[in-house]
Amino acid sequence: MINQETRMKNHIFALIDKITQLPSDWHIAGSVSPRVLHSIAQHAEQIGTIHNSVETGSGKTTLLFSHLSSNHLVFAKDVGRSISQVKASPLFNAQSVTFVEGPSQGSLPNYRFTHKVQIALIDGPHGYPFSDLEYYYFYPIIETGGLLLVDDIQIPSIGRMFDIIKADDMFNLLEIVDNMAFFRRSKAPLIDPQSDSWWLQGYNKAYYKEIQPWGPRLPRVQSCLACITPQSLKKIIPVRLKKMLWQRK
Repeated sequence: MINQETRMKNHIFALIDKITQLPSDWHIAGSVSPRVLHSIAQHAEQIGTIHNSVETGSGKTTLLFSHLSSNHLVFAKDVGRSISQVKASPLFNAQSVTFVEGPSQGSLPNYRFTHKVQIALIDGPHGYPFSDLEYYYFYPIIETGGLLLVDDIQIPSIGRMFDIIKADDMFNLLEIVDNMAFFRRSKAPLIDPQSDSWWLQGYNKAYYKEIQPWGPRLPRVQSCLACITPQSLKKIIPVRLKKMLWQRK
């Protein structure tokens, strides 16, 4: 007898087959490949139940997420009928999807997320720094073990963002399928989005080591800093900065 999990899996892969039969110009804003859709479904299956997910941009991935996720949030404009085609499709499960229509540059800063998400897809406006802005609002809400998907990493500005994320302790690169990168959120501490913390980011670590002028004198300098820093100031300095300033590695 087929159990519920197997039935759902069969449903999802039958759905992908139907989505892939849609014409390549189904909407003119561009579409992901069947390989990408299958990879999204496979990684989602490994997570288990998808309670909440989010994406920027709309299209074939929205059709898929409408069945994968209980609550899917979409930030997008109806460019090339990317939203209207989805809403009109018989493959669309409308009850699980909420659209926030308009440029994500304006809607994301004004939106208040109330839940962590298991999957976040960045595929909205591709000009600099718009994808970076989407990452800024998405990375704090991805739960440990959740997925971050970044599409169109072949575009240089998005490729640079890909390199920055890839070097960060918060995310592990799982694979690249066509032009989409699949990351998993690690157990590393969240970098506070209201902080600076550039020296904590992997992309900057090599540079940070190069510009430290102390060389072999660093332990002595750290010891001096520890002695002369008032206790009142020590109390308000973040722990990570304390370690960087006056504790041996």
